[in-house]
Amino acid sequence: MTQRLPLEAWGRRLLTDAQAWADRSRWRGYLYEFLWFGLKQGWACLFGGLMLILIVGTFLLWPDGAPVSRYDFLVVGALAVQAGMLAFRLESWSEARVILVFHIAGTIMELFKTAHGSWAYPEDSVLRIGAVPLFSGFMYAAVGSYIARVQRIFHIKVRGYPPLWATWLLAAAIYVNFFAHHWLPDARSALFLATGAVFGSGWFYFTADRTRRSMPLLVGYGLVALFIWFAENLGTFARAWTYPGQEGAWEMVSLSKLGAWFLLMIISVVLVSLVHRPEEEPR
Repeated sequence: MTQRLPLEAWGRRLLTDAQAWADRSRWRGYLYEFLWFGLKQGWACLFGGLMLILIVGTFLLWPDGAPVSRYDFLVVGALAVQAGMLAFRLESWSEARVILVFHIAGTIMELFKTAHGSWAYPEDSVLRIGAVPLFSGFMYAAVGSYIARVQRIFHIKVRGYPPLWATWLLAAAIYVNFFAHHWLPDARSALFLATGAVFGSGWFYFTADRTRRSMPLLVGYGLVALFIWFAENLGTFARAWTYPGQEGAWEMVSLSKLGAWFLLMIISVVLVSLVHRPEEEPR
């Protein structure tokens, strides 16, 4: 018989005691499940959380006159985080390749958007392409990492997921519109309607504790977009980038950005589906 390590034995005993506490009443069970939901969500967004810690930490603590720019340090830090995720098998190499594609697609959009004044990076750096520091692509990669990891951690399966070809066409249209609306009418309203038509009947099923739960796909995507918007407010507060109107003093990011993040979520989900094909929830 294999002898358990003291820490493992302590953890198992703690989990058993916590489950016993939760089973004493329905509301305790709900609270316990909600706690597990939050812990697992935090674990799923490990990449993004570490990136935010780096961004806010360097904003608060970066010394004046440092020989390396803050933005360049963020590039090195992001590479270290990605290497650690792979080394500790928190991401697979196939997931990393898809996340790299999302990184590249995000950097291309960054180059275009900064050239058109949609936002700016106010600090100097060496590791950059034009006006875009290289760490910016990792912020898009963090979204892709979350989508890939959350599916495993919550054992997510779906019902009513649309045909893959339809999701690919929708994602391509959303990506093109991020560029084309600078010259052509903004098709965002039509894209919201198309997203509703494509994903509106879909549900995903997940397990936070021991009970299988469900939620409409569109609600789940909207909630993730909301939390990305919260993270964006932290990022702009820490001067990782700035929107017009934030140059002199920080102000909250417009709620209109929620729509952009929601559409970006669709691109993220479609890209990750290249590695994690949606699995059907048994009936």
